[in-house]
Amino acid sequence: MQPLTEMPPIRSSEITPEHVYFSRRRVLRLGMLALGSAALAACVPTTPTAQEAPGMIPRLNKRDEFGDPVNRWEEITNYNNFYEFSTDKEAVARLAQGFQTTPWTITVDGLVRNPKTYDLDDLRKFGEEERIYRLRCVEGWSMVIPWLGFPLHKLLREVEPTAQARYVRFVSAFVPEQMPGTRLLPLYPWPYTEGLRLDEAMHDLTLLVTGVYGRPLPPQNGAPVRLAVPWKYGFKSIKSIVRIELVAEQPATLWNTVAPHEYGFYSNVNPNKPHPRWSQATERRIGELGRRRTLMFNGYAQVAPLYEGMDLMQNY
Repeated sequence: MQPLTEMPPIRSSEITPEHVYFSRRRVLRLGMLALGSAALAACVPTTPTAQEAPGMIPRLNKRDEFGDPVNRWEEITNYNNFYEFSTDKEAVARLAQGFQTTPWTITVDGLVRNPKTYDLDDLRKFGEEERIYRLRCVEGWSMVIPWLGFPLHKLLREVEPTAQARYVRFVSAFVPEQMPGTRLLPLYPWPYTEGLRLDEAMHDLTLLVTGVYGRPLPPQNGAPVRLAVPWKYGFKSIKSIVRIELVAEQPATLWNTVAPHEYGFYSNVNPNKPHPRWSQATERRIGELGRRRTLMFNGYAQVAPLYEGMDLMQNY
């Protein structure tokens, strides 16, 4: 797709939303935090960190199903939204390097017949495949990322959801001594939580991610296990997962809790539904000049039947 070169470059306020900027000042001045509205998802890199510089990883000569090339390793791993570590995107990769990702377990419980706690060896038994997905951030930028992982439905089928299970609740790690951002943002409802409807979670596109660029996930990208839901805004793809719970009622999620007027539970990519403070009609692909049109469901039209009969302007 050709960039819309007549569109202006993305503004800094679209990268870091205005009220997040002002909330930082309030934290320093009052020790209080206003409601935030940025996404916890991988962002734009420019240069490699010192930890990644040795043996620069060449860009993969691969494209996604739409014909777009993957972003560079340095772009994917060196500019990140991960507030548990910092609100400064360029500081996350450095601050996350000490995060302990082994040993690691994920508990899968709730409305299931076979609750189980999985370690990383257990998860490897589900296999690993490469999925090249678009990632569209709610802030108006996008990337193409070569993930490694397996469809979440493989794990969910093993634990056997009961007939009462209608939603899946995900919980991130909360380790304040290793996550300095959680101490600076004490009013956020940590740990980070997200949720999907069960049929969304069972869709073949929903990926439990264990790696990127043919390598294990770096801490700043959500190591050791994260989610990738490519038709939703990036903050729905929760990082560093420690629990997956099957529930009957729609679960609370972090961003829908702190800013429900800005972040709906579904958060499907929808160019026709503007964010209250900016349009979602176009996006800036990292590494490109200009802007390109955003596609409904981020281009993954095969998920449209999941929302048949729903008003996507209201159920956003």
